Amino acid sequence: MMQSRTHTCGQLRASDVGQKVKLVGWLENFREVGSNLGFIVLRDFYGTTQVVVETEEMMEVVKPITKESTISVEGEVRERSSKNPKQATGEIEVVPTKVEVLGKCRYNELPFEVNRSREADESARLKYRYLDLRNPEVKKNIILRSNVVAALRQSMTEHGFMEITTPILTASSPEGARDYLVPARKHPGKFYALPQAPQQFKQLLMVSGIDRYFQIAPCFRDEDARGDRSPGEFYQLDMEMAFASQEDVFAILEDVLPPIFAKYGTYNIASEAPFKRIPYLEAMEKYGSDKPDLRIDLTVDDVTEVIGGCGFAPFEGNVVKAVVVSDFKESRKFIDKTCDEVEVQAGNKAYWFRVDENGELVGGISKFVKQIKDDVTKALNLKAGDLVLVCAGKKTLAQKTSGVIVKTFGAKVPGHMDKEQYSFCWIVDFPMYEIGEESGELEFCHNPFSMPSGGLETLVKAENGEIDPLTITADQYDLVCNGVELSSGAVRNHDPEIMVKAFELVRLGEDDVKAKFPAMYNAFCYGAPPHAGIAPGVDRMVMLLAGEDSIREIIPFPMNKNAQDIMTGAPSEVSEHQLEELHIKVDLPKED
Repeated sequence: MMQSRTHTCGQLRASDVGQKVKLVGWLENFREVGSNLGFIVLRDFYGTTQVVVETEEMMEVVKPITKESTISVEGEVRERSSKNPKQATGEIEVVPTKVEVLGKCRYNELPFEVNRSREADESARLKYRYLDLRNPEVKKNIILRSNVVAALRQSMTEHGFMEITTPILTASSPEGARDYLVPARKHPGKFYALPQAPQQFKQLLMVSGIDRYFQIAPCFRDEDARGDRSPGEFYQLDMEMAFASQEDVFAILEDVLPPIFAKYGTYNIASEAPFKRIPYLEAMEKYGSDKPDLRIDLTVDDVTEVIGGCGFAPFEGNVVKAVVVSDFKESRKFIDKTCDEVEVQAGNKAYWFRVDENGELVGGISKFVKQIKDDVTKALNLKAGDLVLVCAGKKTLAQKTSGVIVKTFGAKVPGHMDKEQYSFCWIVDFPMYEIGEESGELEFCHNPFSMPSGGLETLVKAENGEIDPLTITADQYDLVCNGVELSSGAVRNHDPEIMVKAFELVRLGEDDVKAKFPAMYNAFCYGAPPHAGIAPGVDRMVMLLAGEDSIREIIPFPMNKNAQDIMTGAPSEVSEHQLEELHIKVDLPKED
């Protein structure tokens, strides 16, 4: 027996007929059929049960109760004459002897129908999120999230990892995204920062002698929202291993993730170990992205040498990329509409031509490539029925556009995407350095604390001009699933000498490293073990498992796209007294 009830609303079956029961929940709906006949749908966390009102006296009790009020129902279970096979409790109903209001809904008009809340405006859903979550279709994502987090914890523990929580109030980091700052009342003029990630702490744990660490870590970044990223805060499966290599990290995640994805996912097929490994430069050339969706069979060809001089002005002096879509049967209207979508996403145009049933090049920019038909056909191995999408621009723009073409046409054209699976891959061998777009000088490409492949020797060769620093790769890796980056990770640079040399190449010396990262630098001087780690995003993981397009659908209380919690009113103004305690003055620009 459960407190205040004998059963849940999803529990009763035909075997319970004749029992005296007490149910509690929300009055989802009341349908009045006559003066002394009505049907209540009672809903709780576990399901729904039909309650049948058959007396005039009980009708007088039930009729005034507003929808979404919480009530208790005492009565007898009986078999339904018209069963509902779609409902778990559809073989029975409860005839009440007592109905009591536990919590009255004081509004006759709801902001939306609870069971159809996903059709409502998102602002209304976020403002009344507690009502939105009553919808079983919304609630199931939160249940899924709980189950996935529990499974991750269990698996990591079984693999010998220790769960350790790291500080939430920490020092501001000079790298990465914008920090959320917290004024320190006892230290006027100074601020804590909410951690963008537990990066430094987990590496310090390795120096402390912890062998395998993990946590479901809250992270805070003052970033703009997008479909797969929530503004403000997010959670990640943060892990680090001492005396470990890239192979050790790969082995753990390739063992932990596939069973969870296969068990809890919308699709029950997930990549088995070992996941495909794709060097970063190859990914950019072959897929036009460092987040390839391997469910799509389309790839990119560089046709600069073949088509670049065909006389079509946008190709002149640019890198030209092509994507061939075989067995294409869609209309010209479809091509134009999808090319427009590519342009919106990539900020660059996509062009096209087709190969007709006679092997002739037709449509789009075909008049420019007809003159080099044989070369183009040979280079792209063209055959009748092929559609060729072409884009051009500086290398990075051409790559980006080709990647958008692959994903957009691959998802839209039948036969080119095996959607119902989770396809994992590792992107490896990231460049250590790049030329900054604004500075025009050598800068770190991604994570400055990754171990450069080849270690100190490689950096010294670059410093002496023996090799181009742009050819140095880092022992860094990304985990990608279905075109979504789940995580970045790396073998860490644990040697102060190598760390200083890596920073010297970007015009920063030992004093800069000490000043910006004092805790890590000092700790590494006390004998640091080689270590490596990664931190897959829990929110993105659950979003993929649930088959949702928006990450807000799997977060219990998400912010909107402007990083506002419109339910609680955050961020909000505070009193002058609070500001005075913190020695803060707010200086806002004057409104015109």
